[in-house]
Amino acid sequence: MNYKRIIPCLDVKNGRAVKGVNFVNLKDAGDVVELAQLYSTQGADELALLDITATSEKRSTFVDLVSRVASHITIPLIVGGGISSIDDAKKVLDSGASKISINTIAVKNPSLIEELASSMKDFSLIVAIDVKKNSLFSSGWEVTIKGGQERANLDALTWAKEVEKRGAQEILLTAMDQDGTKEGFAVDLIRLFSSSLSLPIIASGGAGKMEHFSEVFMQGGADAALAASIFHYGDIEIPKLKAYLDSLSISVRRSR
Repeated sequence: MNYKRIIPCLDVKNGRAVKGVNFVNLKDAGDVVELAQLYSTQGADELALLDITATSEKRSTFVDLVSRVASHITIPLIVGGGISSIDDAKKVLDSGASKISINTIAVKNPSLIEELASSMKDFSLIVAIDVKKNSLFSSGWEVTIKGGQERANLDALTWAKEVEKRGAQEILLTAMDQDGTKEGFAVDLIRLFSSSLSLPIIASGGAGKMEHFSEVFMQGGADAALAASIFHYGDIEIPKLKAYLDSLSISVRRSR
């Protein structure tokens, strides 16, 4: 059965979980390892661990933290931030990650997608795409990089199709205009990508209530939904969210 996945996301800065709105005004959200263990226990399907300043500050990925988190959870771990080579990816995977995610470096060096995909036969490669609305592009969305700090001058859907062609296994799609607003996922964006690509789409940005998850699955066609602050601050509990989705006949793995 093709289950819809719920993925809590831990954005990490200086070893702590943080969360902001539209990628700015970051606030402390708690201890990374404690939150990771909680979500694993609650029945999250996967956990995303993203070092949100690794690229902009030109730091290597936080391998020690990855190892500590991996040792405390029993679900797949997605790791992103600062991965710019096969060697970086190998260090993260050896530390316990199940999947790696790249973003800015994929735009800067698209051939790395193929290199990583061919060298990671037993693991999954996710390409994260952060987008903002821009009517000057044919899809209506433009790619941004470096945590949203720079415009990439790329049409979002065109880039996604290239990512798919080069061998990525999933796309983590974040609507930056929605990020942290709790006003709902950009369902039109997710629907555009899910109907145009064969890759699984992880929807990100804007979750605020349980209805937003049912919308992005039923109307947007997302394969997974990622969220942060609503889980960190206890707005929504994963077991209750899954029970709600199950009541709507949306296929989910029920919490332990």
